[in-house]
Amino acid sequence: MKIMPLADQERSKAMTTADLRATFLIEQLFQPGRIDLVYVDLDRAVVGSAVPLAEKLVLGTYPALRADYFTERRELGIFNIGGAGSVTVDGEHYELGRRDALYIGRGSKEIAFASDDAHAPAEFYLLSYPAHATHPVALVRSAAQEPTRLGAPETANQRAIYKLIHAQGPKSCQLVMGFTQLAPGSIWNTMPAHTHMRRSEIYLYFDLPENERVLHLMGPAHETRHLIVANKQVAVSPLWSIHSGAGTASYAFCWGMGGENQAYDDMDKIETRDLR
Repeated sequence: MKIMPLADQERSKAMTTADLRATFLIEQLFQPGRIDLVYVDLDRAVVGSAVPLAEKLVLGTYPALRADYFTERRELGIFNIGGAGSVTVDGEHYELGRRDALYIGRGSKEIAFASDDAHAPAEFYLLSYPAHATHPVALVRSAAQEPTRLGAPETANQRAIYKLIHAQGPKSCQLVMGFTQLAPGSIWNTMPAHTHMRRSEIYLYFDLPENERVLHLMGPAHETRHLIVANKQVAVSPLWSIHSGAGTASYAFCWGMGGENQAYDDMDKIETRDLR
């Protein structure tokens, strides 16, 4: 498990491009046949991936957690961006198609990942936060969710927002998770921009063509920075930072949050004209 320390608002102002990328961007996930995890010192989040091939992958524990098993004191959200697969939790089997999600509550001791076809493997995105209570495992089918539609073609930000793990959905301690799909011809996500001091947010960009990129805006609204993000990379957004972006081609992104509350609309909006 890699440890990823973040920088504060003042230090980030003087960072080089390489410094910003090392501090706020996770580049190496979704390696075939592996579980990869990053411990982020932002609300003690753990971000990772599991890509099982012919053999299943078992989620173990790690010295950084000081736990007998991974979810001893944690909850875990899983989102599949690959082929069909399954997750087994304490002997119970859950089938996950593309864009399906699974919530696993604190106290689940045995977690294993499998793909239906090793040549078209499942690609499980993992997001975990500390948990103070135990809630049941819940499977969420994205096709069964009614999206919230925002934006307009005229502003190139027409998008559908699918809430998968949220306050009105499967019960969780602090984890909120879903994904946003940009409409054809739209490039901007999360515009107008916002911050929310009550919650940190983490973005996984996916379904982006290999040679295309997303320009992810970050930093304080009055002194923004940016990250150039490729497919299947993760941008980590601290409390003081906006999180928005524009792509050179169609894409989607999985958003996840943890913090003081689970209110999706708890945000401090920023007028576009006030960005610097």
